[in-house]
Amino acid sequence: MNRGPVVREGYIYIAAALFLAVVLYFGFGAYGAVIPLVLACYFTYFFRNPSRDIPMDEKLIVSPADGTVQDVVELAEDEFVKGPCKKIIIFLSVFNVHVNRSPIAGEIKCQKYVCGRFRPAYKDEVGFENERHMLGIENEKGFRVTVTQIAGILARRIVSWVTLDDNMEKGQVYGLIKFGSCTELVVPDSVEVLVKKGDKVRGGESVLGRIK
Repeated sequence: MNRGPVVREGYIYIAAALFLAVVLYFGFGAYGAVIPLVLACYFTYFFRNPSRDIPMDEKLIVSPADGTVQDVVELAEDEFVKGPCKKIIIFLSVFNVHVNRSPIAGEIKCQKYVCGRFRPAYKDEVGFENERHMLGIENEKGFRVTVTQIAGILARRIVSWVTLDDNMEKGQVYGLIKFGSCTELVVPDSVEVLVKKGDKVRGGESVLGRIK
């Protein structure tokens, strides 16, 4: 489990950039080390894992990711949630925090990884064409949601630190999408969605919906 200020997947990028900075410094002087040092700073920034204040009210559903709400759409059915649903699509730029958090407390009842293409994360078709990792989470009262990590044109690797039957706390960090990406949350139609297209959200902290 990643609890530090920087997730462990970022260490190799930071170390590689610093090593290159040292090599270029001895080869070309201080100016040669500037670019890799800037990259090391960016990788530290990108792989950050900030602490968040998680709303503990069990009726509140929190955002699984930082970013901008790209759309809120209605679905006839979801394979795990079942019945009429609402899908909240969150776009993450390369400057957003890229760790993913559980929107509710519950047990992972369904897990699915699908290989795919790497289209830009803001395209409408990415949820069907791109590499993605879906978790179906159910709480102790039988309430269900699905949350899906979707790779973008720059994001070529989806990371997950949880598996089937794991129990997660609300707001718990469970995964990461490297570089530009998209995250989708599907909730039952009965949920009151509290965000709209264009809203900025913070993973684990912003409330996306309320269970009626």
